[in-house]
Amino acid sequence: MALHFERAEFASRLARLTDKMKEEKLDALLLFAQESMYWLTGYDTFGYCFFQTLVVKADGTMALITRSADLRQARHTSVVEDIHVWVDRVNADPTMDLKNLLVEMDLLGSRIGVEYDTHGMTGRVSRLLDSQLTSFGQIIDASYLVSNLRLIKSPTEIAYVERAALLADDALDAAIRLTKPGADEADILAAMQAAIFTGGGDYPANEFIIGSGADALLCRYKAGRRKLDASDQLTLEWAGVYAHYHAAMMRTIVIGEPTHRHRELYNACLETIQAIETVLKPGHTFGDVFDMHARIMDERGLARHRLNACGYSLGARFSPSWMEHQMFHAGNPQPIEPSMSLFVHMIIADSDTGTAMTLGQTYLTTGDAPRALSRHPLDFIGV
Repeated sequence: MALHFERAEFASRLARLTDKMKEEKLDALLLFAQESMYWLTGYDTFGYCFFQTLVVKADGTMALITRSADLRQARHTSVVEDIHVWVDRVNADPTMDLKNLLVEMDLLGSRIGVEYDTHGMTGRVSRLLDSQLTSFGQIIDASYLVSNLRLIKSPTEIAYVERAALLADDALDAAIRLTKPGADEADILAAMQAAIFTGGGDYPANEFIIGSGADALLCRYKAGRRKLDASDQLTLEWAGVYAHYHAAMMRTIVIGEPTHRHRELYNACLETIQAIETVLKPGHTFGDVFDMHARIMDERGLARHRLNACGYSLGARFSPSWMEHQMFHAGNPQPIEPSMSLFVHMIIADSDTGTAMTLGQTYLTTGDAPRALSRHPLDFIGV
């Protein structure tokens, strides 16, 4: 079987989950998030673009309902033994099959949690599910139950995050080697992704971000490539990925002579990320991290040019995003605890002068100061 963890670790995760379910007085939980299924059972697929759900009872019983295309996938990559297939057909409503399965599992009239806030749950599925289950039992939004459990990484998970971070560093090395006047963004992007695949890594859960010139101010992927000018700026955001675990990085590389504004914005990024390192540890919250970011940026007159979040938790994620639910934004009470993998990014987009600057890396939290997972320093990069 294609399992990335020992069965004992899966059993430990199931025990943590059922303990939390009992605490929340849930008789069952319907998992629609692919990363939840992967974390709990090892199930690895992109079949969540169709209807599927993993039913978990408070006694630890599990049953998966999915399509025929994923039957063997589930058998090969997961510890799930009870697998049910709903049949593709005209006007199919797999939520009826799910309700019948819940009856077989003696869950009629039960208190059932549902992962609503996930890319594996479309609006249509949500409406069909609610229609089937409204009178079936008490339905509770439990979108973040497993997500919160996944925040703390096991030793094996940490090893995968560290391997992902090594691949992210390799990708940056590949990018720097190619970045120069006349270089094609396509070649740089291809070299970065090749470094990760060659190192045994995986596809990322979302596209790498690459943009030069005016596009360097963007922080999302867009189609289209250009060649670098003699004086230019290149923003890159990417992640090393291993066994679906991500370690993200972000840099803006200046081609040619840096402007005064480039240097000024870089200094702001560096000062802020170094200050954040002093609060990225137990005793502080995700909100504290953002407050530090906002305070320093705003004191430098950069309030209009910064974002309203400065990072997030990372882990094993599936398309369309490698971002976890837990983000560094104002007022987030989530405590910082040891063994979290957290991406901190400084993004400044000065549209007035057309100047971009970014700086970001993934950290592993400890009992005290965080540990940066990149071998690269936070130095200004110019070519």
